[in-house]
Amino acid sequence: MPSTEHMPIWVAGKPVKTEPLELKSPVTGETLAAISQAGPEHIEQAIAAMSEAVRRGPRWAAVDRQRSCERVLRFVMRHQEKFVKTIVAEAAKPVAAAMVETQRAITTLELSLQESTRIGGVQMPVDIDAAHRDYYAVVERVAVGPCLFITPFNFPLNLVIHKIGPAMACGCPFILKPSERTPLTALLLAEALAEAELPTGFWSVLPCGRQHIASMAADERIALMSFTGSAKVGWGLKAQAGHKQVVLELGGNAAVIVEPDADLKDAADRITAGAFGYAGQSCISVQRIMLQEAIAKQLTDELVRNAQALKAGDLLDSQTQIGPMIDQAAAMRIEKWVADAVEQGAKVLCGGRRRGAFYEPTLLTQVPANSPLVCEEAFGPVAVIERYSTLAEAIKLSNASRYGLQAGIFARDLLKAREAFELLNVGTVVINDVPTTRSDALPYGGVKDSGIGYEGVHFAVEHLTRYKTMLTRTKPAAQLPK
Repeated sequence: MPSTEHMPIWVAGKPVKTEPLELKSPVTGETLAAISQAGPEHIEQAIAAMSEAVRRGPRWAAVDRQRSCERVLRFVMRHQEKFVKTIVAEAAKPVAAAMVETQRAITTLELSLQESTRIGGVQMPVDIDAAHRDYYAVVERVAVGPCLFITPFNFPLNLVIHKIGPAMACGCPFILKPSERTPLTALLLAEALAEAELPTGFWSVLPCGRQHIASMAADERIALMSFTGSAKVGWGLKAQAGHKQVVLELGGNAAVIVEPDADLKDAADRITAGAFGYAGQSCISVQRIMLQEAIAKQLTDELVRNAQALKAGDLLDSQTQIGPMIDQAAAMRIEKWVADAVEQGAKVLCGGRRRGAFYEPTLLTQVPANSPLVCEEAFGPVAVIERYSTLAEAIKLSNASRYGLQAGIFARDLLKAREAFELLNVGTVVINDVPTTRSDALPYGGVKDSGIGYEGVHFAVEHLTRYKTMLTRTKPAAQLPK
């Protein structure tokens, strides 16, 4: 969708055009649009407007929050095709995957709409001791206040909605800073927010350079920061965030275990999709494949056949399964990691070649444990195969990682599945499917370097709200017993 359109930023709900940067197609290099860039003055205006929206009060009513969520939902549903084409163009995502993302985004908005009506409180007894026999208490959940949301390129619609949907549901004002690689989808969504009748000054969408993120993260007027991206950047921002709450989703190098009693054809098909879908550019992409030695050769051969059969081509063709990485630099990084692993003794089973930003689906074996392909997040179309003898050994291999987001196991034996669930040190264990599986309703977050806190609408709302108690004495002092 080449264009010379000059896209505005949105400051406190108003479109503002500034000096733009050209956004190039990751596939063709053509200019997609000219994107206005926020500067310090726009950031200050946005933060001040959020602070004023909170100061004005009173609390945004549930019926209005519900209606705003519904308006955004209806906008996305009406403009599904435009969202899909925008995702394909700026994120180089095959159209079938972009359609899935858009449908997931609709589900996430539906969950946000539902959650907007469920944020209540409880009446709690406090007459459990003599000193408070004449008191009454109500505990409510209230919005924490202004939020900063920073999102990555790989899911430019659904990951944005996973942040702003819960914020709308509970009444938290927000600034969205989308990835500089994929701002168009967020700016299209801003048009929906403009129609949603949110409170004055409630929201801003600010494409800007990375040099401005630190100042936003450190601003004391922001009550919560939610960041999805690399571990290095995320933990660095947390260190600058001061007293505010921080939610970090920082990725991983997901492992999948295959036991001999599994349906091997199904496991091979699911692992292929989990490792190479969207060129492996997912936090929960399958990166480490652990095969029990009795079935390792058979399943390895099946995986190689599957990888070699994946169809590349026009991203707008619904039959296309794989495409380029987000840019040539990302593909060159994977190329170097693979070359270094081979130099250390790794064996390439298939793939291993780069053409521009496209890197072939690649499987390796005998990869050293200290290779980045094993111990770091590859975020590319490459996976390593390891053999194991016992399930305990496979679990130990899986846990030998500084990440802990999701893991999977294919096993029909319920006891083995339960053992994996209890012992794998991750946020989610997926049974009989790959760790690339995610339900948008469930808590999504990890341990260790995979981050802190959770996404998933209900669980995000828990972060975005706090307890507030009204404690009332029900008798005046003259009536209290002496």
